[in-house]
Amino acid sequence: MVLDKLGASLKNTLSKIAKAVFIDEKLINELIKDIQKALLQADVNVKLVFNLTNGIKERIKKEDTPKGLTKREQLVNIVYEALVEFLGKEAVKIEPDKKPFKIMLVGLFGSGKTTTAGKLAKYFLKRGKTVGVVGLDVHRPAAMDQLEQVAKKANVQAYTNKEEKDPIKIWNEHKEELEKKDIIIIDTAGRDALSDDLIKEIEAVNKAIQPDEKLLVISADIGQTAEAQAKKFHESCGITGVIATKMDGTAKAGGALSACAITQAPIKFIGVGEKLEDIESFNPKGFVGRLLGMGDLEALLEKAQGAISEEDAEDLSKRLLKGEFTLEDLYEQMEVMSKMGSIGKIMEMIPGMSQIKMPKDALKVQEGKLKKWKYVMDSMTKQEKQLPDETLNQSRIERISKGSGTSIADVRSLIKQYRQGKKMMKMFKGKDPEKAMGKMMSKMQQ
Repeated sequence: MVLDKLGASLKNTLSKIAKAVFIDEKLINELIKDIQKALLQADVNVKLVFNLTNGIKERIKKEDTPKGLTKREQLVNIVYEALVEFLGKEAVKIEPDKKPFKIMLVGLFGSGKTTTAGKLAKYFLKRGKTVGVVGLDVHRPAAMDQLEQVAKKANVQAYTNKEEKDPIKIWNEHKEELEKKDIIIIDTAGRDALSDDLIKEIEAVNKAIQPDEKLLVISADIGQTAEAQAKKFHESCGITGVIATKMDGTAKAGGALSACAITQAPIKFIGVGEKLEDIESFNPKGFVGRLLGMGDLEALLEKAQGAISEEDAEDLSKRLLKGEFTLEDLYEQMEVMSKMGSIGKIMEMIPGMSQIKMPKDALKVQEGKLKKWKYVMDSMTKQEKQLPDETLNQSRIERISKGSGTSIADVRSLIKQYRQGKKMMKMFKGKDPEKAMGKMMSKMQQ
């Protein structure tokens, strides 16, 4: 999950407020120290940490508690707002407003530019855009091969030339064909360090291509050296934003985040896993909400949007509101979930769910169940999926078990899950969805 350790530290800090009998200066000082410790351990720049926490302390001392909020709620709100402000306050999204819209990726060797090019290609492809990726890394061995493989996985066209050593000639060679695309993603060369020849090459490529977006790809595990990188790249081509990669696999991502705060270059995307689907447009409010256990519904809805078409979602919701629920509906829901990512990643986006301390082993078991249930349903006939209650007798269950390579217990487990889902959907039949949801939630809490 994204910044697991920082999130856990901040949640523990805020839980002290909830448990405190009195909100006094001693508690506030303890709260500030805990926040400082959590941010410093995440490799956030020291000066920025103290500016941030001093601002929090000043607000706590000066501001009166607004009507409708308790003192505890106000403290949590001040911490939330300060962290959101620190990370850019508002989401700065990429809105392609011309054709072709050119996005150039820059960064050091090993920052994940090529993989990120594939992730961005898939991201925009899911949103109905035609996409092409261009390989201008003429220095790294097999860079073009890697880009072609990533492009193939993303189901987009890669434009490369493995013999040419001049990146601008490669660009000009494919320019006419690229003009037909909605989005062009340009993968440039990286180095082990910020060398003068790299900077000169980026300046020349930037001048020739004139990209609409110049995104610095920073690996979240490089710590505070990210600051010097961001400044140097900004001087060479005027970066318009940042993509922070490997946000799921490091406790030190604060370095990349604070680099953005220093250069005023907004984070536009974050990489949260190894799969091509594991990229999210960055929203400071949602990101901080996730860190503090409040969820991130906007990111969840965006993932759902990319996983299922609007027409399919509308059709499914109409059937469910009529109280109709078959194994085919359950199958569709599972397909959507598998496209959205792991259960753990989905849970951390749902308000309140990230507070549940579910062991990682338990999450793996649940994901394993979903895979088995898919195998089970793939071995069913259309009639069995549409009319499970009428058709699934003992002999059919045994046949499905053998055909899917699963146990009879796995098949029965799926049937049980389907019946529970059907029972819930009956609550929605002919009713106001909001009232029905309230009824369902109250039953779950009993």
